[in-house]
Amino acid sequence: MLVSSRAQLYVGLGLAALLWLTRGQHFGGLDLPSASWAAFFLAGVLLKPRWVFAALFSLASLVDFVAIGWLGVSDWCLSPAYWALVPAYGSLFFGGRLYARLHRDSLSGIATLSAVAVLSAFVCYVISGGSFLYFSGRFAEPTLAMLGEHIATYYPAYLASMSFYVGVAAVLYAGLQVWQTGLQEEVRA
Repeated sequence: MLVSSRAQLYVGLGLAALLWLTRGQHFGGLDLPSASWAAFFLAGVLLKPRWVFAALFSLASLVDFVAIGWLGVSDWCLSPAYWALVPAYGSLFFGGRLYARLHRDSLSGIATLSAVAVLSAFVCYVISGGSFLYFSGRFAEPTLAMLGEHIATYYPAYLASMSFYVGVAAVLYAGLQVWQTGLQEEVRA
């Protein structure tokens, strides 16, 4: 969707900053919902290099380890299941890649964006939440019913946070498209 390397750089830095500032509210005193899921999805949509996924995951991990190791944040989520975040966030990133291939500058593109984002987020939650439930050692006897309860309880909030940031990005993208079209028309006139 974005072509220029300068635009790629700015978007990448913006997503990294958003992830850093909102991940678990560890830094900056901001009371914003986590943008982690949206950052991975939008990186898949907007950024071309494949190494971006590894860079974002490294940044997310660094934020978590710094927060736990030096800022006194609880280590409740740090368990052997933590590494299931690689395929979980990968589902968001590759969902973004899928949407980028399906993208159309039209109102129907919003429905496609919504469907791919919801599906990617669901897969992400099943992998991350399911892995935490079954492999973290925090739950004595996990069951599928318990996983269903966790999905019903926690997935809507994660989806809402992701939807907020993806929605803002979609509005910014649409505004940029309108602005660029206006500039092109001025040049032709």
